[in-house]
Amino acid sequence: QVQLVESGGGLVQAGGSLRLSCAASGMAFGLNAMGWYRQAPGKQRDLVAAISAGGSTNYADSVKGRFTIFRDNAKNTVYLQMNSLEPEDTAVYYCNADSSFRSVIGGGGNYWGKGTLVTVSS
Repeated sequence: QVQLVESGGGLVQAGGSLRLSCAASGMAFGLNAMGWYRQAPGKQRDLVAAISAGGSTNYADSVKGRFTIFRDNAKNTVYLQMNSLEPEDTAVYYCNADSSFRSVIGGGGNYWGKGTLVTVSS
């Protein structure tokens, strides 16, 4: 079965950086689109960034220029490099996967990780 395991979350000061990782198993990783979503307390889960199997990317406006999504197909892992973090970035970050890029950017594909918490202090 498909498993997505996130890591790399933690506490960081505003202006700092973190790199999240999502290790995938049980799937043909290179053929799937991958994405990162986040959910802050009391808010809905929103797309942060996504990357297609071919390497096309999509970002939320709020993170453009600060976050970068990239993938290593040899390691079955997708990353989210987060720079210039702001308190508003505090949320649980979820990894998402699907064979359809459209599904990943359109609210989430079939497979979800359990999430990793990112807390940005001011």
